[in-house]
Amino acid sequence: MDQRQLADFLRTRREALTPADVGLPTGRRRRTAGLRREEVAALAMISTDYYSRMEQQRGPQPSVDVLASLARALQLTLDERDHLFRLAGHNAPARTPAGEQVSTAMLRILDRLSDTPAQVMSALGETLVQTPAARALLGDETTYRGLARSVVYRWFTDPTSRSVYPAEDHAAIGRNYVAAARMGYTRDGAGSRAAEIVDDLLSRSDEFAELWKQHLVGTAHELDKRLVHPALGVLELQCQILHDPAQLHTLLVFTAEPGTPSHAKLAALGADPQSYRRGRSINGSTVPE
Repeated sequence: MDQRQLADFLRTRREALTPADVGLPTGRRRRTAGLRREEVAALAMISTDYYSRMEQQRGPQPSVDVLASLARALQLTLDERDHLFRLAGHNAPARTPAGEQVSTAMLRILDRLSDTPAQVMSALGETLVQTPAARALLGDETTYRGLARSVVYRWFTDPTSRSVYPAEDHAAIGRNYVAAARMGYTRDGAGSRAAEIVDDLLSRSDEFAELWKQHLVGTAHELDKRLVHPALGVLELQCQILHDPAQLHTLLVFTAEPGTPSHAKLAALGADPQSYRRGRSINGSTVPE
């Protein structure tokens, strides 16, 4: 535990809040910048003496429950909350997926990419929203239901889902998907949707089960990708990634090197996505999206 930095962090965050921020009356005579110590203690449901000793660098190591209460009382962001826990000598709490609601900031970015293949995905590999160009390149991935919404689940249960990538890249992609599934399983824990996906895949896919035994870990994202389009053929693309740490969402943006054949193909697809819109193959038959 770093008592000096912990005390300084608590003090600065306390002084950054006003009574109005936390629903308290302002009052006429306030000599203290921001909130008083007793006000923070009351909001965190701990004693004023206990809180004061933390700011004075003479308190014991606070428990996880006390830190969680302080994070709420001081209205900390997720990054600030994690910082508080680490200063107090604890591991930061796991960040679990916050839901499927895409942030307005991310949607604003997506709106400016209407002629570019781009899509927002959840931490479970579920596609939440796509640009028209992304649907033309990859197919409409927002129409799946149940566990099949996860690209990881489809990879190991629906052979047609692999047609987007050249066959020689399948092994590496499968390993990356299993490593991402391991991270999600560890992050969200037993009983979570991530665990449900993993448990079902272990019973349905020998390939997944064999890779799972290797305990692969990580969320590696290859910048360079090769995608196969039924009308345009192979496109050599770069995949840029933007993370939303609050929602655990990821924005993927596909571009191509200017002057290359892939750049010309991507420009044609972006200019007229409806003409190049990719259908989804079901039982060997192509179904228009």
